Amino acid sequence: MTTSATSGTGPADPAGPTENSLRRALKRARDGVALDVSEAAVLLQARGEHLDALTASAARVRDAGLEAAGRPGVITYSKSVFVPLTRLCRDKCHYCTFVTVPGKLRRAGHGMFMSPDEVLDIARKGAALGCKEALITLGDKPEDRWPEAREWLDAHGYDDTIAYVRAISVRILEETGLLPHLNPGVLSWTDFQRLKPVAPSMGMMLETTATRLWSEPGGPHHGSPDKEPAVRLRVLEDAGRSSVPFTSGLLIGIGETYEERAESLFALRKVSRSYHGIQELIIQNFRAKPDTAMRGMPDAELDELVATVAVARHIMGPSACLQAPPNLVDAEYERLIGAGIDDWGGVSPLTIDHVNPERPWPQIEELAAKSRAVGFELRERLCVYPEFVRRGEPWLDPRLRPHVAALADPATGLALPDAPVVGRPWQEPDEAFTASGRTDLHTAIDTEGRTSDRREDFDEVYGDWAALREAAAPGMAPERIDTDVRAALATAADDPTRLTDDEALALLHADGPALDALCKVADDVRKSAVGDDVTYIVTRNINFTNVCYTGCRFCAFAQRRTDADAYTLSLDQVADRAEQAWEVGAVEVCMQGGIHPDLPGTAYFDIARAVKARVPGMHVHAFSPMEVVNGATRTGMSIREWLSAAKEAGLDSVPGTAAEILDDEVRWILTKGKLPAATWIEVIETAHELGLRSSSTMMYGHVDQPRHWLGHLRTLAGIQQRTGGFTEFVTLPFIHTNAPVYLAGIARPGPTVRDNRAVTAMARLLLHPHIPNIQTSWVKLGTEGAAEMLRSGANDLGGTLMEETISRMAGSSYGSYKSVKDLIAVADAAGRPAKPRTTLYGPVPEERQRAARDSDGHLPQLLPVLD
Repeated sequence: MTTSATSGTGPADPAGPTENSLRRALKRARDGVALDVSEAAVLLQARGEHLDALTASAARVRDAGLEAAGRPGVITYSKSVFVPLTRLCRDKCHYCTFVTVPGKLRRAGHGMFMSPDEVLDIARKGAALGCKEALITLGDKPEDRWPEAREWLDAHGYDDTIAYVRAISVRILEETGLLPHLNPGVLSWTDFQRLKPVAPSMGMMLETTATRLWSEPGGPHHGSPDKEPAVRLRVLEDAGRSSVPFTSGLLIGIGETYEERAESLFALRKVSRSYHGIQELIIQNFRAKPDTAMRGMPDAELDELVATVAVARHIMGPSACLQAPPNLVDAEYERLIGAGIDDWGGVSPLTIDHVNPERPWPQIEELAAKSRAVGFELRERLCVYPEFVRRGEPWLDPRLRPHVAALADPATGLALPDAPVVGRPWQEPDEAFTASGRTDLHTAIDTEGRTSDRREDFDEVYGDWAALREAAAPGMAPERIDTDVRAALATAADDPTRLTDDEALALLHADGPALDALCKVADDVRKSAVGDDVTYIVTRNINFTNVCYTGCRFCAFAQRRTDADAYTLSLDQVADRAEQAWEVGAVEVCMQGGIHPDLPGTAYFDIARAVKARVPGMHVHAFSPMEVVNGATRTGMSIREWLSAAKEAGLDSVPGTAAEILDDEVRWILTKGKLPAATWIEVIETAHELGLRSSSTMMYGHVDQPRHWLGHLRTLAGIQQRTGGFTEFVTLPFIHTNAPVYLAGIARPGPTVRDNRAVTAMARLLLHPHIPNIQTSWVKLGTEGAAEMLRSGANDLGGTLMEETISRMAGSSYGSYKSVKDLIAVADAAGRPAKPRTTLYGPVPEERQRAARDSDGHLPQLLPVLD
């Protein structure tokens, strides 16, 4: 490799940066002052003595990070095998020789994918040589472009490429003991949930954020849908939301400017700070290859690479792990170490680098000697970096913990070099339903309260609060609009289905006499649609665990397994609660829980069966869309298959919770790892298609605006017009008191009374006539608040609940139980009659009504259920 100062990048000032600008930027870097994009772009052009000064300060930053991590003077690598699972791809990158076409594969005697036997043969040979990582690399979604790929998958029983990746990863774990590191390209949020249980780490190079290199004809990524920078940044964010240790990086010298390269580094830093999930950043230099469209483009030169590594170190900081592939330089290892790297990446004693087949790996002994020559000890790591090994949950799935623990030094998180690499069972943890923790929380929360207002990991588990504060700022003060409210009210009174978005927004902002008029219109529509009866249901909530690592920032219910307020119920305790509820007149149990890492995907089936076995007549209303996705991805089933199996196990309907606001702009502030809006919609529509009815919900009053409420309600109306599966719409005012997003100073303190009235009234109007039942929440609003909503368009009070921990943990002060008499009193306060209902709004059998009357008001004596 040359050391010329000629740039291999795109358009730039031919004169380069001025001497003064270089000295100023170097001083800021040396003094530890945060750089901006323009300063980073200047430093990327440092050469000669300026480059020496830049790398010296970068090395000091790196050394401080290694000291803080407890491994000073250590540079790492992973002993791996490279598995090119398929070389087919739907993209057409102009520099790539990894990708091929079906005809070439056939002529070479290869299948469209490597067979399991071929993969396992490589993995077994690698294990025999002490390798611990199986680097599984493949093209993006080949079945979308190549019929031959689709035919291979169909013939071997796989729905898509991701299904095969998951299956082969399990076999590698069980039959060889190697840890899969997956590079399948662009993944969706759901794909991450499917693959996380089978791989301790994954990766995808960002390469660049320069959109023009993708959008303009002749660009290196033109014609490659998966190389759009916005798509790739979304993948990095979804990896962070899913708590997947993730490798990414830049490919330099493909036509980007220095400013664009700097912008790419800052984009990576933003994702890293927001989710704390980027385990490693690779700075890879472009090497031109024959038989590609970019074969005539000059290689990115060594000074380019060294400067980029040094600038990346300054931008990413001391705790970042930086890698430069050793086989892409001509043994100038000491310059890369001097620039601030701390890792050499995967090095294989067995397989070639299939992406750069012309560049052989160095011998590990040579790498150790070169590192030692500049004062560094070469140490082996696993594919998942030491920090994440030590973090444990939620970054490592319970099914992978035994595999990782067998190969990791518990003190450092690095690899145990002499650990035997042997296959181990990949299975669910034992005894998932062992009762533990504060199982009386449903009553104790009303008498003793919480042990603290926040989890001990408050500052780490939810992501970067500063970044969230910036993203949430637009929602902190809802905008006002000037649309004519009187005209909108006239439209609503005449025919609410004709309300335009502008008119609906005007009404969502209504206040004073206009709000009173809006509520009167909504109440009139309610009366014509469903009459005067205020319905309610005798039900019991059963929250079977509050152990959860999803990281919802509005939730005060979720606990780590070691927290004082954590609990998990046994199946018998769940069934006991259902039986008690039946004895006092309940017709439904509503069951939801945290996403407990030890609960297998089939646990939900066990819960439904346990209730039906004990109380065959009980309606099982259970499992939010988030739980459905969790169950499906853990079992490897599709959402449809999982819901069908749950229905067979006894599931009768699903709660439409986990919706919050169906706008990802808001969702990604409210939650770190919950399902995206599109996936929520997919789950709900699939449930409806299978005959499983659901409720619908909206949580509002946090970082949202009325335009988000409007979009959410329009989305629900559209789903109902397509499926007819919603039984009701439930308003869920945000309870702020103990919510992390409020304690961090980001969210508003819940909705105002005006907000509650406007949302209830507009739900009635915008969902008319598709969703006739509008429910208000007494547990969140109290008796007087619920009565006011009944005068504003609502017709349902929800249930007796009997136990309620989610809102109470969040800080609601309205208790966990309302007797039937209490609910009737709320209806009386609104001047309306009350009537019991079933989950599906049918009549309640007389026997159930009698049981409810006979035990009404005595229920608290039956609680808690304890062994």
